[in-house]
Amino acid sequence: DALKTVAGAEMKRLLSKMTANRFTGILAGAFVTSIIQSSSVTTVLLVGFISAGLMSLEQSIGVILGADIGTTMTAQIIAFKVTQYALALVAIGFALLYTAKRKRVQQYGIIMMGMGLIFFGMELMSEATHPLRTYQPFIDLMQNLQNPLLAILITTIFTAIIQSSAATVGVVIVLASQGIITLHTGIAFVFGANIGTCITAILASIGKPTEAVQSAVVHVLFKVIGVLIWLPFIDQLADFTRLISPAVVGLEGGAQLAAETPRQIANAHTIFNVGNTFLFVWFTDQIAWTMRRLMPERPVQETPLVQPKYLDDAVLDTPDLALDFTRFELRRLGQLTTAMLRQALPATVQGDEATIQRLVEADDEVDALHGAIVTYLRRLSQTDLLTAQSNQLSDYLAVANYIENIGDMVETNIAEVGFDRVHTNVQISPMTEEALRALHQKVCWTVEQAIDAVTRNDRQLAQQVIDAKPEINRLSDAIDIHLTRRLTANEPGRLDVFRIESEMIENFR
Repeated sequence: DALKTVAGAEMKRLLSKMTANRFTGILAGAFVTSIIQSSSVTTVLLVGFISAGLMSLEQSIGVILGADIGTTMTAQIIAFKVTQYALALVAIGFALLYTAKRKRVQQYGIIMMGMGLIFFGMELMSEATHPLRTYQPFIDLMQNLQNPLLAILITTIFTAIIQSSAATVGVVIVLASQGIITLHTGIAFVFGANIGTCITAILASIGKPTEAVQSAVVHVLFKVIGVLIWLPFIDQLADFTRLISPAVVGLEGGAQLAAETPRQIANAHTIFNVGNTFLFVWFTDQIAWTMRRLMPERPVQETPLVQPKYLDDAVLDTPDLALDFTRFELRRLGQLTTAMLRQALPATVQGDEATIQRLVEADDEVDALHGAIVTYLRRLSQTDLLTAQSNQLSDYLAVANYIENIGDMVETNIAEVGFDRVHTNVQISPMTEEALRALHQKVCWTVEQAIDAVTRNDRQLAQQVIDAKPEINRLSDAIDIHLTRRLTANEPGRLDVFRIESEMIENFR
């Protein structure tokens, strides 16, 4: 979690900008996954990006292939004999966590503590499994697992339960370091771990748009087809792995196997995923085409109120991405509100009661989406955020409230004046309507630009909004002069006309 908090901005940048083609997508997926040490997390993030409409199925395929390569870094690190540094990493991380004043430095401390505890845990696991080498029931079980299909099935189920192929491969490497399993069995275990890890993306895709489900299914197909291709060649893969892996000098027999097999299993894991990537990368477009034929788009069911499009619980523990998704949802909220604001003038000046009522009902959708955004930000605030992320969250919450207040103003103040006009049968004069239209257009433009400036982080656009204030003041002053003239106009019911026209003008300022 600390890695995702610290590296969230970099992950967001890479996944959004380096997926222009399949090869840069592979690089982005490999780099991001090597940082966060979990291909499952990367694929869950992809599901979120696709659900939000920020990435296509074709783009996600390259990232998936890269993620499969990136996740092998964990096994490579575990295969190193770094357990003697484990407690030192824990100590340094602890010191950073409780002495550093900056939140980001504290997060680095958590990362170091986590890595140290992983290595220390691997050492404890290694010592705990040492007696199993002479425990006959366990030896018999390992003999039964010489059948690769059974080994693949068991580790597939095990990995699906714990939802981490890195953890499964880590356990396999520990067993190999004690001489409990052979390289051939270890490779079969690795195959199963690669299939089992897909369950996380499948679970994350439940209830998501069809293209997000397609991406999760593609991940499963890559793994299953890859295992089926490699399964008949386990012997050849084992021989090649021994050839490229370093030999341990000075040992022989079981001791040599126990020393060499962990690195060989880690290398086999890497070869399997690199080989699959090289095989599938040339067919990403064809794979996407096939998935769309096998899993066509589902018809969108109508819902009574607007639903969030971008808010995704799967990225809550990656704050930078969650904040970005919130920003996209704020833009939708702004679009709903500005649509209400643009409809407000014709509805209140010329519309009948039913037209004004539709304007009131439109605020229900604004309220529903605003509530979803506030709830999402509240849940995000309960995670471990950096100071900058907390400040941004507060800003977005304020923006959501400001936008929602505009909808409330249209629903109550402006719509009420419209109902009053209808009930009193007042006709707004052409001169007043023309003056209102000029002010209304400028106000709508300013609100739209202000929302765009916030949701696009555009300082130049924000300055244009500030610079528009004198023009709005000029239009308001002109309307004040017009109102004074209207008060002295000689027409029937001029007091009711003046009251309603002045209320309309005041609400649109």
